[in-house]
Amino acid sequence: METIVEEILTRAVGELKRRGELPGDFFPDVIIERPKREEFGDYGCPLPLAMAKAAHKSPKDCGNAILEVVDAPSDLFDAITFAPPGFLNFKVNPRAWFMKLQDIAADPEGFGGSGAGRNQRVLIEFVSANPTGPLHVGHARGAVLGDALARIMSAAGYDVDTEYYINDVGNQMATLGRSLYARGRETLGLGHGDFPENGYLGDYIRELAAEFAHGEGRESLEKDYEDLGPVDDNPAVGFASSRLLELIKDDLNALGVGFNQWFSERSLHDRGLVPLAVQSLLDSGRAYKDASGAVLFRMDDDDEDDRVIVRGNGISTYFASDIAYHHEKAGRGYARLINIWGSDHHGYIPRVKAAMAAMGHDPDMLEVLLVQMVTLTRGGEVVPMGKRSGRFVTLREVVDEVGPDAVRFIFLLRKADSQMEFDLDLAKSQSMENPVYYVQYGHARVASILRKADAAGLMPAPWSKDLGDVLSLPEERNMAKQLTRLPGVVASSAIKREPHHLAFYLMDLVKGFHSYYTRYAHTDKVISDDAEKTAARLFLVSCVKAVLARGLGMLGVGAPDEMHYGGDDEQG
Repeated sequence: METIVEEILTRAVGELKRRGELPGDFFPDVIIERPKREEFGDYGCPLPLAMAKAAHKSPKDCGNAILEVVDAPSDLFDAITFAPPGFLNFKVNPRAWFMKLQDIAADPEGFGGSGAGRNQRVLIEFVSANPTGPLHVGHARGAVLGDALARIMSAAGYDVDTEYYINDVGNQMATLGRSLYARGRETLGLGHGDFPENGYLGDYIRELAAEFAHGEGRESLEKDYEDLGPVDDNPAVGFASSRLLELIKDDLNALGVGFNQWFSERSLHDRGLVPLAVQSLLDSGRAYKDASGAVLFRMDDDDEDDRVIVRGNGISTYFASDIAYHHEKAGRGYARLINIWGSDHHGYIPRVKAAMAAMGHDPDMLEVLLVQMVTLTRGGEVVPMGKRSGRFVTLREVVDEVGPDAVRFIFLLRKADSQMEFDLDLAKSQSMENPVYYVQYGHARVASILRKADAAGLMPAPWSKDLGDVLSLPEERNMAKQLTRLPGVVASSAIKREPHHLAFYLMDLVKGFHSYYTRYAHTDKVISDDAEKTAARLFLVSCVKAVLARGLGMLGVGAPDEMHYGGDDEQG
């Protein structure tokens, strides 16, 4: 319905342009909102406010001008009115909500999709953790956000690819190799004093070192570390990073997260793309050499210091790799590059955007979503996390303990840039206080009703324009209204890059269904002696099931048909 309202207003703007009442270059964002007060209608739009400056008229005159040319189906809206300071409000005919249920019945598995993305090519890069250890629960939040966003944007008509950037070059990889080497020598009884000061202390290092020592690495461990060659060729580094990358892929798979592409930072160096990017910046004057021979990227912003991209010893920095990587990405033909980073990378955004501009790309094609870290609690106490200290809870441990559905749904209930506490006890509880259980149980309850009806030989009615006459309860009309909102919620979630809107929509839908189911459990059951109402209500219930399954699927969460609960679900 939001899409219909948007189309109606867009046509009205076009007609006013044709009449000369608006300039031809006026292209407003037609933003459809839901009024907070029910008496204002079902939908509102601040278009008159946006028009006022362009038309040189008051918002009220602009609103009246739109109302004069607006062409809206009379069977869809009871009223379209202007409201100060500059809104147009739409009151939908109650029967129209049931009319739109035809779209669900026609394509239950595709309902909710739209063309909002206009097939725009988008690359979402997320997680991209160094392969120096297992992923922890903090990584899970970015993983869930990226995967859900890709699913939602795909449904909303974007052409989406996903990518994991493997940081397999640099000091951290050298430290990983030294850590494995030292633990491997301990395993073989060859020494105890070689462990690096900032080495990785987790048990996973000991396990990998034992595998390395008793397999392909024994000969390497008998040599001095310096004799093993540079990081890129060091067998300890290669073994550890490859094993840990396999572990990372397995852990992400357990969370239901996959990628179209895995991009190695090392490949940038192997292909010579990093020195090419540096030379390009030197040639354009956006980089320069200082007295030490280091190369610095020239920041235009007076508040930002120039940044080293090649050290005086000739070794490039992480920033140089990122410049080359984003230059390479921008050359693949994507309209948007979406990066999901930890909140501690906030200050890095203007540097990468400046580098993209210096390399000849529109910096606005890069969008960065920042994700706050997660505070994990168990039994009311905070669980410590720190990869190098070895004292942290891995992503896989959390998934194994509470399940991937709980991890995904609970993470998606908060905006990515907001602080979050993840309560392990709540996440694995089978109670209505657990949000994922609450929504999944709504789907299971609907499935139970449909199974009972099927066992009794009862079938949902086919869609009919007269459904609104049969389903006259306020709760039934509200459910029909809620069901038809899915395409708009999906489009909005995709455009705003905020999957939490869809998660909250599903909770609201289930809340309405649970309320309806409970209130009329003994008076107006779904399955009753009234054959016409039973068939109509079964149709409505089947639409609820389809929308819940579709919405949960876009979040990467399962929609079970059966779940245990202490209440009575066989009353119909």
